Amino acid sequence: MEMHITLAQEFGLKEEYSQNIINLLDEGCTIPFIARYRKEMHGTCDDQTLRAFADRLKYLRNLNDEKAKVEKTITEQGKWTEELKIALENARTLTEVEDIYRPYKPKRKTRAAVAIARGLEPLADILQAQSKSYVVMTEAEKFVNEEVKTPLDAIAGAKDIIAERISDSADVRKELRALIENKATLECELIENENSGVYETYAGFKQEVKNLPSHRILAINRGEKEKCLKVDVIVNRELAIAVINKEFKKDNADTNALMEETIEDAYDRLLFPSLERECRSDLTDRANEQAIKMFEVNLKPLLMEAPLKNNIILGLDPAYRTGCKIAVIDVNGNVLDTTVIYPTPPQSKTEESIAKLKTLIDKHRVDIISIGNGTASKEAEIFVAELIKHTSRPVSYAVVSEAGASVYSASKLGAEEFPDYDVSLRSAVSIARRLQDPLAELIKIDVKSIGVGQYQHDMPQNRLTEVLTGVVEDCVNSVGVDINTASPSLLSYVSGLNMSIAKNIVSYRAKVKGIKNREELLSVPKLGPKAYEQCAGFLRVVGGENILDNTSVHPESYDATRKLLKLFDMSEKDVENGNIASLPQLIDLKGAEKVAKECEIGLPTLADITKELLKPGRDIRESMPKPVLRSDVITMEDLKEGMIMSGIVRNVIDFGAFVDIGVHQDGLVHISQISDSFIKHPSEALKVGQRVDVKVLSVDLNKKRISLTMKGIEKE
Repeated sequence: MEMHITLAQEFGLKEEYSQNIINLLDEGCTIPFIARYRKEMHGTCDDQTLRAFADRLKYLRNLNDEKAKVEKTITEQGKWTEELKIALENARTLTEVEDIYRPYKPKRKTRAAVAIARGLEPLADILQAQSKSYVVMTEAEKFVNEEVKTPLDAIAGAKDIIAERISDSADVRKELRALIENKATLECELIENENSGVYETYAGFKQEVKNLPSHRILAINRGEKEKCLKVDVIVNRELAIAVINKEFKKDNADTNALMEETIEDAYDRLLFPSLERECRSDLTDRANEQAIKMFEVNLKPLLMEAPLKNNIILGLDPAYRTGCKIAVIDVNGNVLDTTVIYPTPPQSKTEESIAKLKTLIDKHRVDIISIGNGTASKEAEIFVAELIKHTSRPVSYAVVSEAGASVYSASKLGAEEFPDYDVSLRSAVSIARRLQDPLAELIKIDVKSIGVGQYQHDMPQNRLTEVLTGVVEDCVNSVGVDINTASPSLLSYVSGLNMSIAKNIVSYRAKVKGIKNREELLSVPKLGPKAYEQCAGFLRVVGGENILDNTSVHPESYDATRKLLKLFDMSEKDVENGNIASLPQLIDLKGAEKVAKECEIGLPTLADITKELLKPGRDIRESMPKPVLRSDVITMEDLKEGMIMSGIVRNVIDFGAFVDIGVHQDGLVHISQISDSFIKHPSEALKVGQRVDVKVLSVDLNKKRISLTMKGIEKE
């Protein structure tokens, strides 16, 4: 298999681009680096395409390795044939390779293996041939010995051997697999126990395997795991037997009955149980990949939410008995003050708490209060709305997700960052920082704990971590990192770096009292030329010696950048002073291709450099929707059917989206209520962090459920 050709066809790329991507990956280049700084080599693929390409390359290489192992094993057995060679060359999946290998795979002690050991394989050959020139009983008598007591015992052993051959047939398995995929149904039976109430909707459930949505597969799997559901794959047995008959049964009156019994035994005892397990496994794999995809889709906009820079923020971690923990941070995220207040039950010291926070707000000139959305959040929000009425400063508040805050607070990283604070005070700091810079704070948390998706604890954890880490890397590198203020956690996600080098950078910058230019990175221990190539463009030196160091222009393109500026009588000083607004027009007048050629760069690199020079130090997140700031609170009891509200999408899942409309409990917009036109999946229309208008359909106070719709609002 020529992989670059296969991948070029699958991804719609030129073969040259496909080979270049493979070479770059093999050289140790990271996806963010390839996506940003090698655009001419791959035709400007985005990071998601490149990650999918890398995943597929890994699969194909694994497939080739498995083919080589199978060929080696079968050859060592002296059974390698030209037919097997062709079959293996044409295999496109690991399942097909496994099917080819199955008859030659060493097996545990099966009934067929016992029969073979007793010398019954020749009789199996005779019976399977179904020739009219043999009388089976007469032939069976020849195999009677001390181990095989009667002709019927001999025939039974021969049937076991044939049944295993049928089960090992790659062609039969392929056809039956297709039958199950296209015609089988999944059926559930409720098992009554203390937990079965959750799964009542699956009592008597039936649905075609091919139409099962991912969230339903995962729910059924969990119900089965919790022993609340009995789950079966049901397929038409007659159709399945007909598939085997077509391959193995001939018309011979003397052998028909025996072969029918053998085929039914092969199907019932060996084939169907194996293919049912395989079907369930494939369904689970498919559902897991879809669920992981939803984590990926939801995580990126969450991480890329606009930061609330240049604000003094008070973080409030709500609680009941132990009190609400408070932390005030400055514009750089440094902690200015901490305290504990008790405005919630059972203490309910509202006036004392208001006085305490008023003092902090005035003392530190607090602009915004960030409230965690966990336990006692509703009471804390009501308290803050009342507090704002008593403050002389214009203060607003926002409710932020505190998913994973407790994980961070109790982590080694949290202890290293705030050794003198208890766990809950660390949470208050994290809640404040999540509003100030969501990306910088959320990357400190295990990505699986951020909580955007479904069934994260049921996922294959290595695959989930791999995909979500890729999302974090793409976000961190697309935003860029201030080399003199970033935490080791943030630096560790930069292309080409790891935690060890990140800590070395932090130690080095402390030693030299701030890094002045990108070249200094080469003086950092363990940061060699390759790591420098991969990371330099993503690290920013704010207020350094060279304005280009505060852009995403890579140092390898500095000479080209200077040539570009010189072409139009400009300099780096003009960039610094913001005097190059006319550059795009000048490039268009001269001709972009001509300019790129004179600067010895490609058109994509020219476009990127121009964009960066216009706004050095820009944060691409500034164009994202800002967090919703409030000064008053409403409750579920205030909601009425037909009310139109503005909200923020908090989570997108297979069957809809949850929207925060400011009442503590997120409302659900079912997929059927998202759009007047047909959509296959909610992610086609919505993403996390998006601001939307919704109408209240219904409110169930007992179950704490809010149903919303996005339909018909514009008309009204």
